Amino acid sequence: MVKKIQKAGSKNKADAGSSPLSGAVRDSAQQIWLAGLGAFSKAQEEGGKVFETLVKEGLSIQRKTQAVAEDRINEATSRVSHMANDISSKAQGQWDKLENIFEERVAKALSKLGVPAARDVEALVARINELGRMVQEMSGVAPAKPARKAPPGKAAPRKAAPRKAPAKAAAPRKSAPRKKAD
Repeated sequence: MVKKIQKAGSKNKADAGSSPLSGAVRDSAQQIWLAGLGAFSKAQEEGGKVFETLVKEGLSIQRKTQAVAEDRINEATSRVSHMANDISSKAQGQWDKLENIFEERVAKALSKLGVPAARDVEALVARINELGRMVQEMSGVAPAKPARKAPPGKAAPRKAAPRKAPAKAAAPRKSAPRKKAD
């Protein structure tokens, strides 16, 4: 294979000397080769500089994109928190409505059962206090302390349930007399 190329090259040399076109092509190829070598050399010299420039540009682009991303994240966060606040306030309103409905229905059921409302009990306590004062005035005895009113919204305190007496220890069992065998 090498011999064929060498033979072809020697024929071309003979032909190259005879043709001005082949000389121009050879000179042009030589110039292209030299230009490529020059570009390679230049790239090696300035390659570090170009690389550093590209790194700097990359850093600036990264900073810009991070700033834009942070802005978008902050914007999305504020939107989500605003939506959460809206939903929370709507839910709170619904819970308030539900609580009112529940209270109304319980009050209605209690009144149907004949259980007095807190305001009815307060009115009765006030009436009892007034009647007690009037009785005291008529009998000429110093008035006793009026009954305490329960704070609004709170039920009157309950009395503790009486405690059960502790169980007595069981008496020892007596065994039944045994029958004697006859």
